[in-house]
Amino acid sequence: MKRALLVALLPALLAGCSSLDSLNPFSSSGPKMAELQPIQSTAQARLVWQQSVGKGDPYTFVPAVVGSSVYAADRDGSIARFDEGRRVWSVQTEKPLSGGVGADERMLVVGSRKGDLLAFATADGKLLWEAKASSEVLAPPAVAGGMVVVRSGDHRLAAYDAADGSRKWIYQRPMPALSVRVTAAPVVVDKYVFSGFPGGKLIAVNLDNGAPMWEGTVALPKGATELDRIADVSSVPVIDGRMICAVAFQGRVACFDLGNGNLMWARDISSAAGLSIDSRYVYVSDDHGAVHALDKASGASIWKQDKLFMRRLTAPLASGVLVAVADAEGVVHLLSRDDGSFAARLSTDGSAVVAPLQRLGNNLLVQTRSGGLFAIDAQ
Repeated sequence: MKRALLVALLPALLAGCSSLDSLNPFSSSGPKMAELQPIQSTAQARLVWQQSVGKGDPYTFVPAVVGSSVYAADRDGSIARFDEGRRVWSVQTEKPLSGGVGADERMLVVGSRKGDLLAFATADGKLLWEAKASSEVLAPPAVAGGMVVVRSGDHRLAAYDAADGSRKWIYQRPMPALSVRVTAAPVVVDKYVFSGFPGGKLIAVNLDNGAPMWEGTVALPKGATELDRIADVSSVPVIDGRMICAVAFQGRVACFDLGNGNLMWARDISSAAGLSIDSRYVYVSDDHGAVHALDKASGASIWKQDKLFMRRLTAPLASGVLVAVADAEGVVHLLSRDDGSFAARLSTDGSAVVAPLQRLGNNLLVQTRSGGLFAIDAQ
């Protein structure tokens, strides 16, 4: 029987496989991570506050931001709430966790490597309910519209009633023989749930019942071997108005009409990290450490910053006139939105940043593999 095999993405992908060896900066035969060169700062990056939760390795723990509150978790089961850098409460779940936090104003939800779903009150950390997913939960749940939508490690989407944790529906589709291990949360907008899947697909399903609404092809698998044919959407799709964009590993960037899934444009760029969007551009970190800015309307190249070669960048985060990315050594790089030049740089705790950067009001929020939480003012 054909069994699905999850391919771990970090520190790269299957270091022993020659077809992917060139993407692994720790491989003896692969290219080496670029050394950072001095820059002439044209912007300021200032640490606003710093806190710590436990370590996340080997999982990707993404903090949740609701208003001015930050909810963060660690692999040993601790969850904490921080308001303006002050720890408000913390709880110990007594379960080893495996993914980031999903939250709204009332509740937060986390998942474990054994498929446990745990919901807590944001006010005081009180346990509200427990439920079971079909496998380990690597991605932050999405909490919206009275539902908790969970993507499990076996690439299934399931929705649970936010009131009591009862399961409402489950969505699954045929999977290829090999697939990337996905830590990206589903995205809920109105009555749609959007999520990327193996095989280069972006899927929209109905929030109420899980019925498929449309399917977009971000990338088509190609190549002689199963490894070559991995073309998975492993990062969070981004939305701007009527446009939704996604990127595939060993694939391309593609933008679709939000309502019907019609393709608007596509560009051949491979990324497992992800992308972001603002009023003018789509930004993407490719698998070799270059950051691209593409015209939002056409996909045409605007600029490319390639001086961070093999530094295992996060998805870019557009913030005003700056674009932020973080790397495998815990360094946050701020680029000019206009031309991609280096504007500022700030170091955190030296451990890798693999979780997507978050907006926290006018600041940036970073969670490192060692559990450091950093709120950064960049302007």
